[in-house]
Amino acid sequence: MKAAVLFEARTPLRIVDVDLEPPRRGEVRIRIQAAGVCHSDLHYMNGDLNGKLPAVLGHEGAGIVVSVGEGVTRVSPGDSVITTWRPRCGDCEFCTSGRPALCVAGKVQATTGGLVDGTSRLSLDGQKVHHLMGVSCFAEECVVSERSVIRISSEIPPEIAAITGCAVITGVGAALNLMKDSTGEAALVIGAGGVGLSAIMGLNLIGAHPIIAVDTVDARLDLAREVGATHTINSVTQDLEAEIARICPRGLKWALDAVGIPATLAQAVNNVGTSGTVVAVGLGRAGTSFEVPVNALVQQEKRIIGSLYGSSNTLVQVPKILELFTAGKLPLERLVGDRFDLSQINEAYEALSTGATGRAVILPSADAPDYRVDSDPRFVEISRAPLTTSLT
Repeated sequence: MKAAVLFEARTPLRIVDVDLEPPRRGEVRIRIQAAGVCHSDLHYMNGDLNGKLPAVLGHEGAGIVVSVGEGVTRVSPGDSVITTWRPRCGDCEFCTSGRPALCVAGKVQATTGGLVDGTSRLSLDGQKVHHLMGVSCFAEECVVSERSVIRISSEIPPEIAAITGCAVITGVGAALNLMKDSTGEAALVIGAGGVGLSAIMGLNLIGAHPIIAVDTVDARLDLAREVGATHTINSVTQDLEAEIARICPRGLKWALDAVGIPATLAQAVNNVGTSGTVVAVGLGRAGTSFEVPVNALVQQEKRIIGSLYGSSNTLVQVPKILELFTAGKLPLERLVGDRFDLSQINEAYEALSTGATGRAVILPSADAPDYRVDSDPRFVEISRAPLTTSLT
């Protein structure tokens, strides 16, 4: 099958034919219909994050189950599924305490470049090829652990399903799980990419007000307004602190950083007021740190919280998010950006690096539908409806 392989950091992905073993016990083989173009993969491509190479990249995918290994009970051939890059073992201290995003099986996959047992199902000319985050969905098919899939309705468009598995659950989840007390309070979102836009949708859903989006690309800020931001700031052409003071003179209580670099995290910390909370969701270069003013942290009782995968319970919250989408409460169709064939994957990442709007998707399979949610009569009325804040 064809797959996008990273052989060395700081080199383009290569589309090659790799071998994929059948699923073993507790594993599932999926034909990928859509895969999201996420900045996390770019971190590995740039060498900002270290992973086992060569590897098939891609971790934000959706498709159809082709076959299952012995003992699989959650899904069957023909089911529509979303891949998740944080498996849920169900037995570790984090799973049993309601924090499955921190499941220990995720660390096994990250450190070995394999699945939950640490081994790979991918090879090229007899040599091992690694998985990325236990998924590797920049390919026509992938084999993953049963614990890394969520069954969904076949009515959900593949492109919506794919981005929900990472960008949406990360952003919406962070808002719903960690910023749920922001109703009626000012909230700042730094970075209007896929995760930041999703966070804006989540904040709009729970009634934060005003919602301020910050980015350096005007087109992204325009899209932020479409999905729920009440105000936008271009941090290159406008004075960030002055604009925040003008918009919310009572002070800023909440900020979410979806970028993950020292400068934006510092902006978030410096611009929340007394008792303000900063939620960090963006990943940065390995080893990166930033300075925090100690006295302001203590005297103003500011808080800084990290959030992995939206601090979400994916098996429960992903289906609920998709229900909100079909009900018209979350306009996920507005988040989808350009579509690319697998052969165009380097073009997709070049576009991401130069300010693309929305979440681009890759359509890896030869039979993948050229689907557009904004032309589907089931969703077109929702797509065109104005977005309003709702607590229901």
